[in-house]
Amino acid sequence: MTQIQSPSASVASLFQSALSAHQNSQLTRAENLYQDVLALQPNHADSLSLLGLIAFQRNDPARAVQLIGDAIELNPNNAAAYNNRAIALHQLDRLEEALNSYEQAIRIRPDYTEAYYNRGITLHALGRPQEALSSYEHAITLRSEYAEAYGNRGITLQELNRLDEALDSYNRALALRPDYAEAHYNQGLTLQLLKQFDGALSSYQRAIDIKADYTQAHWNLSLLYLLMGNFDRGWKGYEWRWESTNQKRIFPQPLWLGEEALAGKTILLHSEQGLGDTLQFCRYARPVADLGATVILEVPTPLVGLLGKLDGVSQVIAKGAPVPTFDIHCPMMSLPLAFKTELKTIPSPGRYVGADPEKVAQWNNMLGERIQPRIGLAWSGSPTHLHDNSRSIPLSDIVGHLPGGFQYISLQKDIRDTDRKTLELNPQILHFGEQLEDFTDTAALCELMDIVISVDTSVAHLAGAIGRELWVLLPYVPDWRWLLDRDDSPWYPSAKLFRQSKSGDWNSLMKNVERRLASGR
Repeated sequence: MTQIQSPSASVASLFQSALSAHQNSQLTRAENLYQDVLALQPNHADSLSLLGLIAFQRNDPARAVQLIGDAIELNPNNAAAYNNRAIALHQLDRLEEALNSYEQAIRIRPDYTEAYYNRGITLHALGRPQEALSSYEHAITLRSEYAEAYGNRGITLQELNRLDEALDSYNRALALRPDYAEAHYNQGLTLQLLKQFDGALSSYQRAIDIKADYTQAHWNLSLLYLLMGNFDRGWKGYEWRWESTNQKRIFPQPLWLGEEALAGKTILLHSEQGLGDTLQFCRYARPVADLGATVILEVPTPLVGLLGKLDGVSQVIAKGAPVPTFDIHCPMMSLPLAFKTELKTIPSPGRYVGADPEKVAQWNNMLGERIQPRIGLAWSGSPTHLHDNSRSIPLSDIVGHLPGGFQYISLQKDIRDTDRKTLELNPQILHFGEQLEDFTDTAALCELMDIVISVDTSVAHLAGAIGRELWVLLPYVPDWRWLLDRDDSPWYPSAKLFRQSKSGDWNSLMKNVERRLASGR
């Protein structure tokens, strides 16, 4: 005779079956079984919570938050539910709510290692690295073999510029997990910041050996090769950028990378990334035209007026405007690969962009009679740039190093709030702001300068492209295009490079600039 199960026994059996299916990644079966449990016992908090986890696993964090929140109302003492809800909240970018949910999980379970680790991730995302570091260290105290916590601790230490400690943290992570590709990659980033370039190359390569499709490792490996002047490997690897950005343009026309003949064809050269990149690589229009192609140049709107008469270009259009008929295309930053560019074969040395003579005359009238040498200043780039904190300089760190005997002109259109007061207190620096309507104005103003002094931003590329004397202020480890250990640039013959002697030390660099200005260069 079959024994009749009580409802509680049936619920327990169903829930165990659901758990087993869930643990074996049978999500649909697990979901159905959790629903069966809830049909029998609507207030079964664990089933609700785990349905929320399935929603998260199916990339529906909003539903996960709702379901797990319902479970927490039924059972407010489930630490795992708070932790899982926080993970979903973080994915929704509801970071403060995520942090609060992690705090609740830790209040219930003070030894909840994963909650401390996950809280560290959220604190890091909130821009609170010291607290993130403490959270990772608490996780490590609870679990000394927590490789991922060591890895993330290293990332946070790197952000705090505690580079030697970051390396130690990565080494600990890798001692626990030698196949930890992300730790190898981040170790490479730290070694690069320490100028230990051979070690960085090895770390990136180990990450790739472990994870062959590791896009960021491939791309950063290429950037390091370019920085070191190994253009052959660098340009080839640079094509990995398409795998990590959403900027890849898809056209029915074929991509040109130097193989097909261009005679009689119309080619679209389209810009990517920043204004400075466009200014640097538009120089390839002439060599492309020399291969017999008709060149259409697509550039950001602020550059259309400036590049309208670029040598070799038949038509310039703004990005986003209708594209004329063309046969073949190439992204501008793939052109060095197409031409197999080496240091000695960089095209268009010297001036290759011209300022509008009428604009030059207008700005010359605005500046008035030249009674002193004119110095143009650009001290910050876009605040959203990935490395803005290392390439931009507060104006307050510059003004004390500007000797008398010169007329100083701001080439910045936009001023950060942190620089506005400094500019107001230094009226000797002329600032035109919104009067710089586009780059034709900035180019005309640069044309009237004796020297342009700029950080690594679009103004530097503009001044170099029009052939003005250019002094570029570079961080300890610069962007790849400025190479290493040289005070000149093969891209811009008119440029002099001023480099930090140690990380973050703008003061010594500016003292060198001040001495050079005061001594007549």
